[in-house]
Amino acid sequence: MWDSWKNKIKGNPRLKETVINLLMHPTQARPRLWLRLFQWAYMKRGKHTVIYRSVRRDIVPFNQFTLGDYSVVEDFCCINNAVGDLHIGHHSRVGLHNTIIGPVRIGNHVNLAQGVVVSGLNHNFNNLSKRIDEQGVSTSLIVICDDVWIGANSVITAGVTIGRHSVVAAGSVVTKDVPENSVVAGSPARVIKQLA
Repeated sequence: MWDSWKNKIKGNPRLKETVINLLMHPTQARPRLWLRLFQWAYMKRGKHTVIYRSVRRDIVPFNQFTLGDYSVVEDFCCINNAVGDLHIGHHSRVGLHNTIIGPVRIGNHVNLAQGVVVSGLNHNFNNLSKRIDEQGVSTSLIVICDDVWIGANSVITAGVTIGRHSVVAAGSVVTKDVPENSVVAGSPARVIKQLA
């Protein structure tokens, strides 16, 4: 039933805009206060999870949010599923001051150090007859597979897949897929070592 409503709303631009304005504050670009009060009802959290109080939770009910068992979202992070689903696996840690914007799928036993940005969102900008803020956004799923470590102040861009048991060195900008069992570094990141 929810899917049929979702499709009706998506298929009618005027209705979609009305619903979005009811749910999201247009200037603050975050869920309205009344909606944030009910997040406990639609955020799916596993057992023994921790999301610290200072975390900005831009979590809406029309996209999925899941946090697996024994996973932690540290202080001063921003987690956002407004433009795409956000899934964080079991035994994973989102470090201090990270920004995670869906669509993103983070696997099990993943560690994100401090100041990491993982954003499946891009602003459109190619139409020169319109301002950038009038052109909307595009999204592309980011996949971070199991057993990955992402170093401090790294940026993972839309559409990237980071393979299992890989390491992203601190300060890297990852713009292309990372093969499993590898270490990448730099801006743009490139493979500097194979672990297997």
